[in-house]
Amino acid sequence: MSTATLTPLSSFDYDINMLKDEARLLVERGTVSRHQPIYVLCQYIPAREWVCVECELERNDYLLRDQIGDLMSSECWEND
Repeated sequence: MSTATLTPLSSFDYDINMLKDEARLLVERGTVSRHQPIYVLCQYIPAREWVCVECELERNDYLLRDQIGDLMSSECWEND
């Protein structure tokens, strides 16, 4: 089982767009479901940096109980 971790732009620096992109990547890989709460992402972020992620999510009006799908940017469907 491989565990991916989110890589910050710099130490303790998480951007909301990076979090959205990484969430989308984890969903595409099947690692997490878009229906799981955002706090599931803490498994993929070093514990000492999770507080910074929480702050960034809060600044952008996301709650940890919101679904990962809410965090993901708009998606393109190839089979529309």
